[in-house]
Order: sequence, then structure tokens, then C-alpha cells
Amino acid sequence: MAKVSSKLAARVKQSKEFNAEACYHCGTCTALCPMGYEVLPRKLFRQVLLGQEDKVREQIPQIFSCLLCRMCEENCPQDVHIAENVRYLRTIINKDEFGLS
Repeated sequence: MAKVSSKLAARVKQSKEFNAEACYHCGTCTALCPMGYEVLPRKLFRQVLLGQEDKVREQIPQIFSCLLCRMCEENCPQDVHIAENVRYLRTIINKDEFGLS
């Protein structure tokens, strides 16, 4: 069972940098990822929006391994800013998990 953090969900919803709400999970991003990630970004963004902080933490290696090549973003039918969302998550993780600013 996933632990829910309303703080994480509220934090990203208030951000102007995170726009994953537009994602409707079509899978285009996953199909085009040159790294072959099945989780990034659609499942990851859903977990963030639901506040499933523990599931997001499990994916820290993938979040930081993303090439930010924008192949997924260029083909997103909903114009989700995937690379910017991943950058924003990296910032949150650096602050919360590693104490970096």
C-alpha cells in the first residue's frame, strides 16, 4: 500500500513549473523513451499528483537518469512539459532527500 503525502501533491499543484495534470496516460512518452523506461513519465507524474511519495522515492535513480532529451515531450499530444517536470522533481528531491538547495 502506498503512503500518501498531501504535502507533495499540494506542492506540485501550486508550482507553475509542473504541468502533469494535462497528461491522460496515452503512453506516447513511454514508447519513445530512448532509455526504455516504462515508468517515466506517465506513472511517475500520476504518483506525484496523488502524493505517493514513497513510490516516487523508489524511482529516484530513474528520475536522475533521464536524459532530458525531450523526445517524449516533442511527441506529447497534450503538450505536457515532461523535461521541465522531471527537472522540477529533481529540485524537490535534491532539497528534501539530499539537503541540497
